[in-house]
Amino acid sequence: MLANLTPFLLHWAITALALWVASHLFKGIRFGSTSALVVSALLLGLANAVVRPLLVVLTLPLTLLSFGLFLLVINALMLLLVAKLVDGFKVDGFWTAFWASLFISLLSLVLGAFVLGGSPDFTIETSPTPGSVWL
Repeated sequence: MLANLTPFLLHWAITALALWVASHLFKGIRFGSTSALVVSALLLGLANAVVRPLLVVLTLPLTLLSFGLFLLVINALMLLLVAKLVDGFKVDGFWTAFWASLFISLLSLVLGAFVLGGSPDFTIETSPTPGSVWL
């Protein structure tokens, strides 16, 4: 069970670090306390895992027409949603959220590749391996 918890905690720490760095680079992002930062990182991960895929599917025609650039808008909306839900986390406006979400995504990607060595410790099977049965 601890093996499954380690990648989750690493991703959570990477997201929290990226949010903290973004709050120091962008004037429009502020955290009232460390607990607001930790809760924001957890909720951002949850929103990206649950709400974001739904928005991507619902806005698929717009995403295709914009050659995927609308995904940046969805990332900014996820950051604004988390700021709305977490007390002590403030984002001044859409454009601040837009540029900050772009920065957070890139920094998380770089930190994740550095910390995890470029490949996760676990894989998700999308089909059964030859000779095995999926139940």
